[in-house]
Amino acid sequence: MATYLPTIGMEIHFHLKTKSKMFCGCANEYFAAPNKNICPVCTGQPGALPVPNRQAIEWTALVGLALGCKLADQFSFERKNYFYPDLPKGYQITSTSQPPCIGGKLKIGDRTIRINHIHLEEDTGSLKHTATGTLVDLNRAGAPLVELVTEADLTNGWETKTFCSELQQVLRSLSVADADMEKGQMRCEVNISVRPEGQEKWGTKAEIKNLNSFRSVERAIDYEIKRQSELLDAGEKVIQETRGWDEQNQQTVSQRVKEEAHDYRYFPEPDIPPLTFDQHHYDQLAAKLPELPSAKRQRFQDEYSFTAEDARVLTDSPAVAEFTEQALSELREWISTADSSATAEELWQQHRPKLAKLVSSWLTSELFKLLYEKNQTIDQVNLTPENFAELLTMIWQHKINSSAGQKVLRIMIETGRDPSDIVTTENLAQVDDEGELIAAVQRVIAANPTQVAQYRAGKTNILQFLIGMVMKETKGKANPETVHKLLLAALD
Repeated sequence: MATYLPTIGMEIHFHLKTKSKMFCGCANEYFAAPNKNICPVCTGQPGALPVPNRQAIEWTALVGLALGCKLADQFSFERKNYFYPDLPKGYQITSTSQPPCIGGKLKIGDRTIRINHIHLEEDTGSLKHTATGTLVDLNRAGAPLVELVTEADLTNGWETKTFCSELQQVLRSLSVADADMEKGQMRCEVNISVRPEGQEKWGTKAEIKNLNSFRSVERAIDYEIKRQSELLDAGEKVIQETRGWDEQNQQTVSQRVKEEAHDYRYFPEPDIPPLTFDQHHYDQLAAKLPELPSAKRQRFQDEYSFTAEDARVLTDSPAVAEFTEQALSELREWISTADSSATAEELWQQHRPKLAKLVSSWLTSELFKLLYEKNQTIDQVNLTPENFAELLTMIWQHKINSSAGQKVLRIMIETGRDPSDIVTTENLAQVDDEGELIAAVQRVIAANPTQVAQYRAGKTNILQFLIGMVMKETKGKANPETVHKLLLAALD
């Protein structure tokens, strides 16, 4: 069986979250009631004139700057002519021929994926098929849509999925797009071909559409590589076609054979003159660039001693990243207030890796679990970074144990109360008094003679059962480390 090399390029569309549409003043809200946000411009009425959305143009340039593109001194809109039920004008206003952003790149791991160009256009409406016919909703018609076209630098499904995910993080960090694939705010199309190893000429490509998740991007590519390779192994030809992804059967399916390219009869948009920009304007935009995801991940590792994986998870959302940094800042203050043996900086440097682990574990394991249960984001719950840091300080100082901390966190999210108040009113403070704990240990030993005999006979894993019984005896308030020590001493 021959070895085949995949060649993969991407066309990625994403909606800008401007308040109004691309060429009119209608609200850019296409999940509203059907045909609520429409006007003569976005419905293509005769005589209606388009007016470009300045915010959308500047945000497109901002994306280009973030990805290292060369920004055009001048770019023009043009008409892309074709007929489809959800295209009310009979043409789409786009900037494909003279795009505002040329070149650029996005790094994923040790691979650099080149960008061919980024252009700005308007979206079409949407269709709803019913048993009696097809309904047209034009709320989305005219929504500002950006298309990013890569070079054919991608080589497999995982790499392509990672590229799309990284781009999503960049867009969210810029606050220009939510880029939620499940909501249709980001749409990915894959151009893929395979060729025998050693052959320079690319194979015949297929275009894959209907990809609504990063997982689907990865699986569709892996399937298509396998499908095309098996065709070539069988001595058959790969035909140029558009294929869709069948999520249920986990396979690509043929939709339309492409015998030749469409003639869209592009010509300059007569109602919008060419737009010209100077370097000063671009310099002002560049000054607005925030810290990008790759830089933030590295800083989280260097500055806070997070692991690479924890840094990735904690910077996945701008809101989570901001909450994390604020909580860490508050934690430093809480710990220095409670421990006068050293300065805040000395305590931070001494305990930084352990504190980072404490923060990451309680965020990713406990807090994320509660957010998932409530179907909320971190900025939607009654939890401040200061209160979260106070809770972690109490855990760090062994004032409460992990079990009590979980109860406190849940109440904090539900009520917004301070953790110290909850610990007091709910009587959750950790029991460290050895006299009280020794008495509890003795009661557990006396009540469980069979398990004690098994432990003394060599079944040391029984110790965890006995620790659990002591925790139950103390209503979960005992210090597990102290209980472990006292049980070992009592069982010798």
